[in-house]
Amino acid sequence: MAGKRSYSEACGVARALDIVGERWALMVVREMLLGPKRFTDIRAGLPGLSPDVLAQRLKDLEEAGVVRKRTLPPPAASKVYELTPAGQALEPVLIALGRWGGANAPPPLEGQGMSFDAHLVSLRTLFEPHLAEGLDTTVQLVLGDERFRAKVSAGELELERGEEPSPEVTIDTDAGTLIDIAHGRLELSDALAAESIEITGDEDAGARFLGLFPLPAAA
Repeated sequence: MAGKRSYSEACGVARALDIVGERWALMVVREMLLGPKRFTDIRAGLPGLSPDVLAQRLKDLEEAGVVRKRTLPPPAASKVYELTPAGQALEPVLIALGRWGGANAPPPLEGQGMSFDAHLVSLRTLFEPHLAEGLDTTVQLVLGDERFRAKVSAGELELERGEEPSPEVTIDTDAGTLIDIAHGRLELSDALAAESIEITGDEDAGARFLGLFPLPAAA
């Protein structure tokens, strides 16, 4: 990252921002929190980011050891970007920023949206362990063509892209409906009546799962 601007301080905050403080850098990291992605997939999640700037951010993050590039095995053989362990260690930073922004930042402007993965990352951001007390379940989220597996156990949430081989509950909906229910903007009973969501398996566990992500209170 020769020539890159630096805060030139020994403080850990300054040194971290030297790596991930450039505009779009943390947003690029966010897009890979749920698993590897192709360049075009990252770009699709960040439509306001030009291909040239994305290429530069990925290059910078690679050089810093936050991101790595690899080729998937055949038959896919696609080149993907994924977070290294150092990159994955940024998740709590993004979770904290997301919670602070959700509670204290001005509301989004009309027409502003979120990427598909940002909707799912927001579940990690807003997960409240105390609401999950006594809940131990595995969930398959079916969101259109996308599949995510979730596990809630001992007050912790695991959520990643992929198939859950033996889910106790399957929730079939779209990302917008999922988030509206999770954030309390839409009653689950109304969504079920409108057939915009389907829960199969342990329906009680599914309903509890959807209630684990309340919006945070302002500081």
